[in-house]
Amino acid sequence: MELQYRMEVVEGTAKIWIGGRLDATNALAFQDELKKIIGQDISRIMFFAEDLEYIASAGLRVMIFVKQRIGMNAQVSLIGARKPVLDVVKMSGLDTFMTIEDTPQSETE
Repeated sequence: MELQYRMEVVEGTAKIWIGGRLDATNALAFQDELKKIIGQDISRIMFFAEDLEYIASAGLRVMIFVKQRIGMNAQVSLIGARKPVLDVVKMSGLDTFMTIEDTPQSETE
């Protein structure tokens, strides 16, 4: 399945819905899209990953990239990710970099 995504920024929160596969074949195009929110006043980045089937290291790098560019104080959440995606996130150590949530905390979709 191809990567699908949409994003919006509402009151300092970047909400990014991702589905399908995020891998080396589409990570750069996804990163280019995320560059559109850089420079905005964002304190929280929410990746809604209920429909994300697979993530490769290239996809993880995109998440790191967006946090670095938005600001180190920005809180990053990965919401609703499936076990295979969570396994990759945990193996990479990124579960210390972002909050893993089953459902959004203090912010609704």
